[in-house]
Amino acid sequence: MSLGSDRTHILGGAVSGTVAAAVWAVQQPLDKLAFRSTYDDVELLGKALTRGDGWYALGLASHLANGALFGAAYARVSPALPLPPAIRGPVAALLEFVGTWPLAALADRFHPVRAELPALFGNRRAFWQSAYRHLLFGVVMGELERRINGGREQPEADTEAGYSSNGHGRIEHAVSVSTAPPSAR
Repeated sequence: MSLGSDRTHILGGAVSGTVAAAVWAVQQPLDKLAFRSTYDDVELLGKALTRGDGWYALGLASHLANGALFGAAYARVSPALPLPPAIRGPVAALLEFVGTWPLAALADRFHPVRAELPALFGNRRAFWQSAYRHLLFGVVMGELERRINGGREQPEADTEAGYSSNGHGRIEHAVSVSTAPPSAR
């Protein structure tokens, strides 16, 4: 793959991650009702950056940027993941969730406005709410990235090729396997 083509695929992943993060942010009011939890990622990020009225804009921008970075990284590694293409995005997002959820304990302790936010670590509703959000993000990002980037896959050995990996060719192509008599060929 050329450097330009690789950049194009990474950009496609970044766009996919941004769109998926936007879907996440837009649907948050619904999942807050469904999970009966006030946990809000945009608020968590925004209020970590400012105490003023601009927290929502900063939080949303930060959330979208995180989605873009994740999508770009995903586009780079997804062809090598040994999973069916349809589940690569959700699995990658859920692995990121499982790996980073313990950081919720740090947010509970050190976030600048922790008294205004719900406690996260040990909060089962917030845990499952976040798992749902990551799953949604992974489905949207993975499918969109696959469509934008054309579902590129890791190149596999062509079993029907007229050569073998040792460079000497395949015996089936050198020797006729026809059972018809030579005069009928």
